[in-house]
Amino acid sequence: MTFVTRFAPSPSGHLHRGHAFSAITAHEAAERADGRFLLRIDDIDAGRCRPAFEAAIYEDLAWLGLAWEAPVRRQSDHLADYARALEALDAEHLIYRCFKTRKEAIADIGRAPHDPGSVLLGEPLGAAEEARRLGEGRPFAWRLSLARAEARIGGAGQLTFEEAGGGRIAVDSRLIGDPILARKDLGVAYHLAVVVDDAMQGVTDVIRGADLLQATHCQRLLQALLGLPTPRYRHHRLILGADGKRLAKRDQAETLRDLRSRGVSPADVRRELGL
Repeated sequence: MTFVTRFAPSPSGHLHRGHAFSAITAHEAAERADGRFLLRIDDIDAGRCRPAFEAAIYEDLAWLGLAWEAPVRRQSDHLADYARALEALDAEHLIYRCFKTRKEAIADIGRAPHDPGSVLLGEPLGAAEEARRLGEGRPFAWRLSLARAEARIGGAGQLTFEEAGGGRIAVDSRLIGDPILARKDLGVAYHLAVVVDDAMQGVTDVIRGADLLQATHCQRLLQALLGLPTPRYRHHRLILGADGKRLAKRDQAETLRDLRSRGVSPADVRRELGL
């Protein structure tokens, strides 16, 4: 089987050292395995993603000396794929409408991909109450029912995934809750989109930061429910800032464009990152 991995940034800001470490790590793994390296643009968050940031991603990765296959898969071009997956879950009565406020839903969905989602565990409203809220035009999110999902597969703990250096890890339902999978005004959530993307692109090995290890539990469950293949996983160390925290766009981490503007070379970046 051909080794296939990917780097999937969101065009919601400029790339920083943490992105560089992840992209180079995946690219080098593909080269060593004589495999394929894919670039995917995770742009389902229309409110935060910008074409200029997407263009900057290509520029930054090329500056680092990386090459990827064309065409690049952009999530916003494949919303129908995610809708079909959601419909499949709905047909099995595995999802339900949750009428949390938009602010509450944004807080939940905004934690993805670095947190599996809300720890909320619930059940659908009664038919009459649900109909009343829908009649009022109340917004809602589609949540996966963990209770129903576990009943379907005989318990989440029956599932495992392969972690490089960690053997087989059993899925822990305590890390999942009832995650948001979609919402009309926010679109599909990360967890559903990523498992569909990886399956459709034939990804065999997911290489990403250790902050996404917990998210794998939710994604493995979705793979089982949708009958999708499960890649091997490798969650690498994180690149931390001077404050000891994970580098993040929201914290205004120094970007690759900043480094380039002050004369730092790609080789300098690799040495600094220990590559």
